[in-house]
Amino acid sequence: MRIGIVVDSTCDLPSEYIERNNVILLPITVRIGDAVLADHRDEEATLSFLHAHVAERGHEAETLPYSVEQIRDLFLGKLVVDYDHVFCLTVTKNRSPIHEHAVQASFAILNDYKPVRQAAGHNSPFALRVIDSQNLFAAQGIGVVEAVRMRDAGDGVQKIRERLEELALNTHGYMVPPDLYYLRNRARTKGDRSVSLFSAALGTALDIKPILHCNRGETAPVGKIKGFDAAVQKLFDFTIERIRAGLMTPTLCVSYGGELAELRALPGYARLREVCADNSVELLESVMSLTGMVNVGKGAVVVGFAAGPHKFA
Repeated sequence: MRIGIVVDSTCDLPSEYIERNNVILLPITVRIGDAVLADHRDEEATLSFLHAHVAERGHEAETLPYSVEQIRDLFLGKLVVDYDHVFCLTVTKNRSPIHEHAVQASFAILNDYKPVRQAAGHNSPFALRVIDSQNLFAAQGIGVVEAVRMRDAGDGVQKIRERLEELALNTHGYMVPPDLYYLRNRARTKGDRSVSLFSAALGTALDIKPILHCNRGETAPVGKIKGFDAAVQKLFDFTIERIRAGLMTPTLCVSYGGELAELRALPGYARLREVCADNSVELLESVMSLTGMVNVGKGAVVVGFAAGPHKFA
């Protein structure tokens, strides 16, 4: 059984990891004025676009995910021949139409794949499962890493599917955004009025940074800390507590809206890396996707892991 794994480019994993494990990307195109870039998880291209366009005008960006037709064409043109079963793990459907596009495309794919496979000499059936990760950015990577691990271990399709659906319910993403004004302006561009001008101005004046939590598709603040560095260190310290309490998978994903050297210099990060190594937890760090940066701003920090119910303290 040849098993393929597909994600959209908002999934924050290192490009080297994606290439080495043959993870297929559904790229999202970002347009800011006349500047256009399709996000293929190329960190150098992402950082160049960040410095040239996102830092000043990112809140004006238009993001264009793969359409139903583009997803259909990708599968029928290549994936239904290269694989027998594909798992497509998408960013939470509460924040993007990608999941719905993939579900709609799956009907046409499963209806039209047989002649394509037969022409390539494959008479066995093809299957596709679209799974809502129910999370964002670095946290979306948790399910992908587990899918790769299970595929490489020779686990069957049903076992992998059940595990991915379980993890989707128990994956937690935490983020510290550095700029509340940017977050408000971007939210308003997308019709989201959850961040008011008053709260953005007050938070900026007092240098208050929220710690946001995403689980099961729902995002809400769980803490408010004075100062960005203090908020990030609090998040890292909390993550260390969860690692020591025991994670559901031996994986921690971290992404940053900028150069990784800046992430590694943040207070508490060196200790987090040490604790991961001491507890046999694989730490996967990456530059945040271009789509992520235009939505939450330059310099945001995100951590993702799978764990049972808990509270941020």
